[in-house]
Amino acid sequence: MIRSMTGFASATGSLAPHSWTWELRSVNGKGQDLRLRIPEWIDGLEAALRKKLAASSTRGNVTLALRISREETGGGLQINTEQLDAMLAALAEIEARAMDAGVSLAPSRASDLLGQRGVLEQTSTTDDTAALSDALTGEVGSLISAWNDMRAGEGTVLQKILSDQLDQVARLTQEAAALASARTRDMTVALRRNLDRVMENTDAADPDRVAQELAMIAVKADITEEIDRLAAHVTAARDLIAQGGAVGRRLDFLMQEFNREANTLCSKAQNTDLTRCGLALKALIDQMREQVQNVE
Repeated sequence: MIRSMTGFASATGSLAPHSWTWELRSVNGKGQDLRLRIPEWIDGLEAALRKKLAASSTRGNVTLALRISREETGGGLQINTEQLDAMLAALAEIEARAMDAGVSLAPSRASDLLGQRGVLEQTSTTDDTAALSDALTGEVGSLISAWNDMRAGEGTVLQKILSDQLDQVARLTQEAAALASARTRDMTVALRRNLDRVMENTDAADPDRVAQELAMIAVKADITEEIDRLAAHVTAARDLIAQGGAVGRRLDFLMQEFNREANTLCSKAQNTDLTRCGLALKALIDQMREQVQNVE
């Protein structure tokens, strides 16, 4: 089964306190171009994801985007005992000095101490990037599978289109062969008539030389090889499609060969119907080539 280079998949996941969203998309490309938009603070994640993507495709422009958000839990509160001891020592000294000076102070309250900077602190949580990286690396496999399923589905459609187009190429090739046979008979009659006319009006002409020139004209106009090669290319293309896998490059090369033979056929046609058939082949081959550009 052939696959398209065009595909898309998305997914979501979570591992407290994180949640994330995946997007994986791809379009046509001559080679394999992987572009990852991954948070840099997760050590080793990009390399692991790149390896998995590289093993899942052979060519195409592939973009993987990962967006991660973190739920702010706020953490807890804790007392900075060192700061509190310093505050209590300072308070004791202040109260002792005030007593010596005969100054009366209002009693201190715990809330007053807690309100001092540095005594009561917010605790912070440390992200476990190793666990998060393992979760993401394990989950990306299902995302890639969904992406490949979509590409395989489009590949099925491509296979049907290309198979139908190859059937049309085969039909037009057979039509060209039939037209060439009829043209050969017409050319033979025309060449003999022209030869007789030349011989009647030229006393010094060498009949053998004239015959050789006319034979060369007939050889140059022969399209038997082009017909045979077109038929062979049809068989080769069908075999590649049946083989499946990453055959896009080889199919693209075959399209060039198809086009070359169709061009030569048109240049040798010397016949209205055969020219029409050759132009129809060229148009059909161009359509096939557009479809092949989507094949991985």
